Amino acid sequence: MARNPNFHFLTGLLLLCCLAAMADAKYAKYKDSKLPLNVRINDLLSQMTLEEKVGQMVLIDRIVASAEVLKKYFIGSVLSGGGQGSVPPKKASAETWINMVNYFQNGSLSTRLGIPMLYGIDAVHGHNSVYKATIFPHNIGLGATREPELVKRIGAATALEVRATGIPYVFAPCIAVCRDPRWGRCYESYSEDPKVVQAMTEIIPGLQGDIPSNSHKGVPFVAGIKKVAACAKHFVGDGGTMEGINQNNTVINRHGLLSIHMPGYYNSIIKGVATVMVSYSSWNGKKMHANRDLVTGFLKDTLRFRGFVVSDWEGIDRITSPPHADYSHSIEAGLNAGIDMIMVPFKYKEFIDGLTSKVINNIIPISRIDDAVKRILRVKFVMGLFENPLADLSLVNQLGSQEHRELAKEAVRKSLVLLKNGESADEPLLPLPKKASKILVAGTHADNLGYQCGGWTIELQGLSGNDLTEGILPALSLSVPNYPTHYLKDL
Repeated sequence: MARNPNFHFLTGLLLLCCLAAMADAKYAKYKDSKLPLNVRINDLLSQMTLEEKVGQMVLIDRIVASAEVLKKYFIGSVLSGGGQGSVPPKKASAETWINMVNYFQNGSLSTRLGIPMLYGIDAVHGHNSVYKATIFPHNIGLGATREPELVKRIGAATALEVRATGIPYVFAPCIAVCRDPRWGRCYESYSEDPKVVQAMTEIIPGLQGDIPSNSHKGVPFVAGIKKVAACAKHFVGDGGTMEGINQNNTVINRHGLLSIHMPGYYNSIIKGVATVMVSYSSWNGKKMHANRDLVTGFLKDTLRFRGFVVSDWEGIDRITSPPHADYSHSIEAGLNAGIDMIMVPFKYKEFIDGLTSKVINNIIPISRIDDAVKRILRVKFVMGLFENPLADLSLVNQLGSQEHRELAKEAVRKSLVLLKNGESADEPLLPLPKKASKILVAGTHADNLGYQCGGWTIELQGLSGNDLTEGILPALSLSVPNYPTHYLKDL
């Protein structure tokens, strides 16, 4: 039977149409790094279901995470919680950390849209939860140096060590202004002087990279795979609570709040900080996690912050007293306040169900959800997470490198503060006479690496002992290098 002469032409045309359709199916604007940021964000958002949007807003602890959980619930972020034992095997290597993070990431990449998850960890004075990482002085010591450039170098070193373990996001820096030394977290504050705290926000370009000169104010910036997304915390007034009681009430008028506790955020936003974490504390009786006036009205609208706002650990639970007493109210209050990513380390299913129900019933508008997801996606796009979602072993030698340890020694030397040099200026205590043959270093902290490092070292509250990580003993040895070390550990 003779074939229609147009048969081959029609067959070819059909084949071309099929190939074009397949190409269209594979090509997605949001995957094209050459397109403008907002085009990519809007393209991806337009394809997302409510379930996928809500999932992006959830930050869970690795203890309850798995590749299957991330895929099923479209979880947007995972963290290793400080002091929760939320690490791979203790004293895990950089390679072990990388394998763990990539395992979770592969779960996210296997979803319909392949949106990568963002892994975060507290790195408040170096990569402090990881064995053998370089531990730097706490912020209170770094503030005493009055050297922003030194702090920037510490930020850059910390970024490299965090990336060495496959992690792209840190919950740092803490830019609290400690106004009462009774506050147990005063060591996390650079100073009681807001001007010093402002200067020390130079750690942000150390962590994230120097923001381009043509960047718009408030837009987050992360300069590639050797830098990390930072988090300015805790917004706002955490260091000003009454009697220094942690998570308590900061009683101060608006002018005082903006002039004392807010300046660090001005500088952080100008320097392109990617995220801001909300404080457990209250301002004049109003919980910060429920404070729409400050989170949305001031931070987002007035300061034009374009990154995302993240809650603290179970932060929305503590909107009520006792915590979690009315979780439905907490979800509504926290989301409407302007929090974009909710840290629900364990009970993520309850949060997902609660938030989804409120959106379906028009209690929380979909516009609020879209705003939150846009901000989260913006950070993920800016930091190149879509192009480089998986970590490799190229930076593992940066963990605890000798160069970083030398930087830590420099920071220790420059952070030492002599409170009193003898009773008389004519007879100072220091420098000690060179004829001294021995120096006695006494007390519980004299030969204890854990005590020297303080809190946020391997565990949230720190640990006692000399085997929790690697370091230098004791800190005093750094200040008297010319004396015999009969009672000093060798450097």
